Amino acid sequence: VQLQASGGGLVQAGGSLRLSCATSGITFSTYTMGWFRRAPGKEREFVAGIRWTDGSTRYWDSVKGRFTVARDNAKNTVYLQMNSLKPEDTAVYYCAATPAPLSDSPRDYTLWGQGTLVTVSS
Repeated sequence: VQLQASGGGLVQAGGSLRLSCATSGITFSTYTMGWFRRAPGKEREFVAGIRWTDGSTRYWDSVKGRFTVARDNAKNTVYLQMNSLKPEDTAVYYCAATPAPLSDSPRDYTLWGQGTLVTVSS
């Protein structure tokens, strides 16, 4: 089982990035996928998630209207489109998977990727 996150990098405030998380070894279409982040000195926090059953989504308040999560079941990949980035979005972003319904708690996610660093300069 592997979750491979990519797409991080350095971007100026107001810019955009798209993160990808390619999965293997799981029946992707039956897993809820989530994105989390951990900023320096802070706890890991939920960013966005997309449920496998109906594609419904959930976002953390601070990213609503700026970030969009989407999945491509044919490619076993989940994406996080991040627009209007702010310096406070700087963090390591992780993708995660769970067979459970959509949750914003990291404890409910059983599979984790290695993380990709997003740095937003002011």
